[in-house]
Amino acid sequence: MQWRTKTAAEQGRAIAAGQLDPVVQVEAYLDAAASEPRIYARLTPDRARAEAMAARARAKAGLLRGPLDGVALSWKDLFDTAGVGTEAGSRLLAGRVPDADAEVLRVATLQGTVCLGKTHMTELAFSGLGVNPMTATPPNVHDPRLAPGGSSSGAAVSVAMGLAAAAVGSDTGGSVRIPSAWNDLVGLKTTAGRLPLAGTVPLCPRFDTVGPLARSVEDCALVLAALEGRAAPDLRDTTLTNARLLVLEGLPFEGARKAPVQGFEQAVDRLAKAGAHITRKTLPMVDEALAMSGVLFAPEAYAQWKDQIEAHPEKMYPVILERFRTGAIPLATEYITAWQRLERLRADWLAATAGYDAVLVPTAPILPPDAERLLTDPAYFASENLLALRNTRIGNNLGLCVLTLPTGVPATGISLMAAPMTEDRLLRLGTAAEAALG
Repeated sequence: MQWRTKTAAEQGRAIAAGQLDPVVQVEAYLDAAASEPRIYARLTPDRARAEAMAARARAKAGLLRGPLDGVALSWKDLFDTAGVGTEAGSRLLAGRVPDADAEVLRVATLQGTVCLGKTHMTELAFSGLGVNPMTATPPNVHDPRLAPGGSSSGAAVSVAMGLAAAAVGSDTGGSVRIPSAWNDLVGLKTTAGRLPLAGTVPLCPRFDTVGPLARSVEDCALVLAALEGRAAPDLRDTTLTNARLLVLEGLPFEGARKAPVQGFEQAVDRLAKAGAHITRKTLPMVDEALAMSGVLFAPEAYAQWKDQIEAHPEKMYPVILERFRTGAIPLATEYITAWQRLERLRADWLAATAGYDAVLVPTAPILPPDAERLLTDPAYFASENLLALRNTRIGNNLGLCVLTLPTGVPATGISLMAAPMTEDRLLRLGTAAEAALG
């Protein structure tokens, strides 16, 4: 059996049943990953083998620590790994070797997960397209000429190409959901503050989140539980019958391409046929919240990285460099006023959506663009990047948790947005939606 393309949950159950040896599985992943150099920035073979051997011993003794004990995960190269380089896709951090694991990696390791290695990513996580001429651009699973989505580009492709059972990425403006959608995966953007960021290379700490990219909703639930060191939510007996879903009209569809809209609408139809009640309307606070993005994101990002960037600007991809430098433009008063206004808009959103189980949008309004054109046409890069991030930023700006599911139309996703800190409830709803979408 080709276990590399099975879900993480299936692999975990096979390990527990004695049907899958985690050591053999790790060797299969390492061999496959070595033949695809654009996915992993660096593998961690010694660590992976040691962790797999320990999991094998626990399995034989009936002492498995959890449902993902012995299951191999990839980690985006902004999570610190003790004694192994963590460079966040940037030449500015070349040779950076942390002394300790990121907190989420430490906790997941205690749950028995195996660390395969560190995946390539957008430079300092500041783009949703996934191209990075300074290190490497992973191939899109559908066509290597297309952008993979970012910034968790290698994370998504490692799962989609069978080079990891699941992946751990980060999401500041869409960086888990865009690559998940463009590679036909499930991705979970967690609520800001739910998972600790200690030992994670920052971009915008007020927006940065940690989340899984995987083949199924169940896998996302299990990885989230491993990152938190707790039991996963019960996903049995879920249903869409009488679920109240709101399709957010207006901005999410402006400038949207045909295929993403088609995939989204077909998915909504299947959810309705499965028993969900669908409502469609615009919400006035969305446009205003998104209009603040330039004042909210770039200043915080530039504040984090200004000294390193200006010491060696030649080490950066010029398009990303200029995105960071726009953070010097807004005044402090504009930044503070924007945050105060955003907090009020978040309260308005929660009041307006309190009667719904989730709000639905196309995950990305565009398909993966041509990677080479992105790298040779700065204006095209800028326009496609802003459009790619437009819908996902709704969840970040409004402080929500969001689950993206494949629609059935290649490289398109449907996002279910829910109130902050309701991930378990969202995952149960997502399980029912996943079943309806087939």
